This record gives sequence, structure tokens and C-alpha cells, in this order.
Amino acid sequence: MNHQLESVKLSEDKKSVVIIDQTRLPNDLVYLTISTARELYEAIFELKVRGAPAIGICAAYGIYCLARQIKASSYDEFYREFRRLVEYIESSRPTAVNLSWALRRMEGVVLRNREKEIPEILELLEEESRLIHQEDIAMCRSISEYGLTLIKEGDGVLTHCNAGPLATSRYGTALGPIILGKERGLEFRVFVDETRPLLQGSRLTAFELNRAGVDVTLICDNMASMVMKNGWIQACFVGCDRVAANGDVANKIGTSGLAILAWYYNIPFYVLGPTSSIDLDCKTGSDIKIELRAPEEIKEKYFSRPVAPREVKCYNPAFDVTDHSLITAIVTEKGICRPPYTESLAALFK
Repeated sequence: MNHQLESVKLSEDKKSVVIIDQTRLPNDLVYLTISTARELYEAIFELKVRGAPAIGICAAYGIYCLARQIKASSYDEFYREFRRLVEYIESSRPTAVNLSWALRRMEGVVLRNREKEIPEILELLEEESRLIHQEDIAMCRSISEYGLTLIKEGDGVLTHCNAGPLATSRYGTALGPIILGKERGLEFRVFVDETRPLLQGSRLTAFELNRAGVDVTLICDNMASMVMKNGWIQACFVGCDRVAANGDVANKIGTSGLAILAWYYNIPFYVLGPTSSIDLDCKTGSDIKIELRAPEEIKEKYFSRPVAPREVKCYNPAFDVTDHSLITAIVTEKGICRPPYTESLAALFK
């Protein structure tokens, strides 16, 4: 992929966040300029920006831009409004831990510098938001390097949803080893689940891998078992939105079923993501709040006409939780964690 295609960046005048509208891909490459709290909330909620790391970067830049707009004569007045904005933006997507992680990190800057003048605090917020972005670029590169050690040239890799440069920065997480390997002349065969109902696999992952010159094949979600049975898959690579302390992983709906199939066919199942997605305060996957989304996404979105009776009820969870027992390893920027995850994940933070 052309790495100049940045999914999130701060505008040159520092007054807004510029994102690629991922809902318009693959047919239209559209950039959105976000300068209000409402626009930021809607961009995250409506998945115009998506992918846990990209959401975190967008939130950090966004809350900095919003902080610049606060009219306050005192620190207390400034912090009250800043805190209100944090809570509002955080409510847009409760499952992805990177959103709250980035906002808490930005809030920490404000809290630690209460003795400083507001213009100084704003400068520090800008520095922190840029640091979050730069750290993500380095994180993606590191995850890609570790992930590349798990596959060999010619392997078939199955992936679900989208965890490439659009969802992060530069290489991505789950797609990072593939793209990095391609840069080094290695060839892999990648099978991409379309990822219903929002089609992040077909619209985004296939788009990214095709741009990168990777041998990519798109399949419907319910074809995964067939390609595994055919012997075409040597590893599964998926991203993550939240990792519990015991290694249970919340990721895009359909990930859990894919892990069960991989277990049946004895195929390694790898989760790739930053340590910022690991929530040691969350003991197990049952403690993760799963976001429920509108039924229209199943019945109407991306269709010219509804594909089900309008009155039919829909159950539309955005994520499911993959049990730690089905996960071969969790790949982070600090290294590869293996079972027991209660020990290996905790060791990352010591």
C-alpha cells in the first residue's frame, strides 16, 4: 500500500482532524475535515474512522482541536469543559479500549499541568497527540516484524475485518506482516473474509492488499471452513479491539467462529494488536461490553433495496469474544505472548 495514504492526520492549521472516510471505500477516496465535537462523535460512531489504533489517534488529535476552542478564564473552567468533551467522545464506541486509553492519556496531560497557563497546556496536548501517532507507527512496525516470524513464504493467511494501515498507521497490525513481507520480496496468499454486515474485509482489507500488490482472494464469511479444509490456510491473522487479562479477545463479529474453525482444522490462530488494547483491569471476556448496532446495517446498508422484511427483528452485535483457549499467540509490539496469558500479558507491563 502507498504509505502516504494516511488514515488520520492533524490539519496544517491545527484546527481540525483530517480522516479518510472509510465508509466511502473502495469506490471513492474521500477526505473529511473534522472540527466540532459532534463531527468527531459521528465520525467514530458511524465508522468513518475505525480500527482501534486509528480511533485512538483520531480521538487524541480531535480532543486537542476541541480544547483549542474552549473559552475559559481559569483552569477549573477549562478542565470542566475538557472533561465534558472527553466523556461525550468516549461514549461514541464503548468496546474499543484505545478510544478511552487515548482520551485518558490526553486528560492526564491536563491534570498534571494544572499550574500552567492554558496556552501552555494546549501546546502540551498537541505534543501528546503527535506522540500517540508516532508511537503507533513504531508499534505497527514492531508488530509486523514479530508477526513475520510466524509465517513463511508461500503460506496462505486468512484474515477477518480490517487491521491494516487504514485501521492504524503505516503497516497495520494483522496485515502488517503481509505488507512488510511483500516489501521484502516475500509472497503470501491472503484470503479475506468479506466481514458482514459492514464489509470491512471486502471494502477495506481487499483494497489495501490489492494496492500493495499482494495475492489476495476475497471470500464470503461462510466460506472460511471450505478454504481451510482445502489446505489453503496455514495461519489466521486477526486484530483486536480489547484483550482481557486472561487472553480473551474482543474483535469484529465473526472472529470467534473463525477461531473455532481454525482449532478444528489445527491451524494456528494469531491475534495481533498493540499493548494499548490490553486491559488488565478486565479479567475475562465476559466483562467486555459488546456494542449493539442498528438493524439497518444488516437489512439495508450497501444494498440498493432491503434484503429482509422491514418488520423482521435483527440482532447486530459489533463484536464477539474469542476464548483464550482458541488463540495460539497474541502478538504485540513488545513481543509474542503465549499461554498462559494471565502470566505473559501481565509480564508486558512489568
